[in-house]
Amino acid sequence: MRNRDILLAALAILVVWEIAALILHREILPAPTVVLGALVTQLPRSLGAHFAVSAWRVIASIALAILLATPAGLALAQYPRANRFFAPVIYLTYPIPKIVFLPIVILFLGIGDASKIFVIFLILFFQILVIVRDQALAIRAELIYSVRSLGAGRRALLRFVYLPATLPAVLTSIRLSIGTAVAVLFFAETFATTSGLGYYVVTDTFQRIAFPEMYAGIVAMSVLGLLLYFVVDFLERKLCPYLFAK
Repeated sequence: MRNRDILLAALAILVVWEIAALILHREILPAPTVVLGALVTQLPRSLGAHFAVSAWRVIASIALAILLATPAGLALAQYPRANRFFAPVIYLTYPIPKIVFLPIVILFLGIGDASKIFVIFLILFFQILVIVRDQALAIRAELIYSVRSLGAGRRALLRFVYLPATLPAVLTSIRLSIGTAVAVLFFAETFATTSGLGYYVVTDTFQRIAFPEMYAGIVAMSVLGLLLYFVVDFLERKLCPYLFAK
């Protein structure tokens, strides 16, 4: 997608927002120019600190999920006995909404960063694990046999076959999970915490009826999700150039 298309889409959203604010003409929907002013004013203050906390939590969750779920998925694909053993466990636990465990996680890990990171990690871990395992299992057997016939061991297969075949799937799963991760982060930060964009939007601004600042927090959380999305796109182009070869 070209940058011009993204800018045009953002401009269209701002125009619709401006028109809606003019039509409604109420404090509960300030104009985008007012929200932008609040965003610029608040960023050097509390909003910037809350943004940094939220960014750290979601980035740490994604990194931890990738580091643990990717090798686990590859291992399940390479060891059929292990896959047969863990498949029923994954089948039973994967559909459970992990956010329901937040109160329990807080009891064990406290109200700090660890509980928020762990809940988001749980959600992303299972998504990445299942996608990597299924993608690795879908590799054609004749491809693996041909590489083995050249003398490649398990480590070479992992490096030259499994990782190139599953890396795009990992990045796609992360891209699809970013919205979920940010949404879960928002909910988690409204529960027993004093920092983060969720806390800023719900407790620090909404309860004070500071609508421009509240919308500025919502915009900041949207920007966080977009930045993560763009980072994944950048990594995909750098790590998987063969997907874009013409």
